[in-house]
Amino acid sequence: MVVQDEKGVWTVLRETIAAHPEEVFAALTTEVGLIRWFPVAAQVDLRAGGSIVLGWDRKFKRTLTIGIEEFDAGGRITWHWPSRIDDKFVRIEWSVHPSVENGSEVVLRMGPIGIGPEALMAMAEDAESWRWYLCNLRTVFEARVDMRTVRPL
Repeated sequence: MVVQDEKGVWTVLRETIAAHPEEVFAALTTEVGLIRWFPVAAQVDLRAGGSIVLGWDRKFKRTLTIGIEEFDAGGRITWHWPSRIDDKFVRIEWSVHPSVENGSEVVLRMGPIGIGPEALMAMAEDAESWRWYLCNLRTVFEARVDMRTVRPL
């Protein structure tokens, strides 16, 4: 879904996962949790103003350091994520809520971005990638399968 507010345009993705919200939130905020579905290595300084170092190889030769803008142990964390189209950053606001019948609802809200064609194309590409990763997060919890090993992005 795409929404617009006074700050700009945002991508909003939702995924329902059959797992306890605390477990799902740990997958967004801890080293062990992150490597289950996203990078192959991670280092986390879990606090507002802290950072997450994502390692795309086990020796940390290819990394991306992202800032943690906000952190609420009740199920919210905001990452400072590099934009695809310029040297700016966007916010990735994660929230994990209990879903009474289904376990957890994960909401990813990314933005704000501009409204020009280049920005919208980048937003569409990002949404496609994040949709795949959210699906992988669900698959790791529900089927105990990491799609990175069988169908890499």
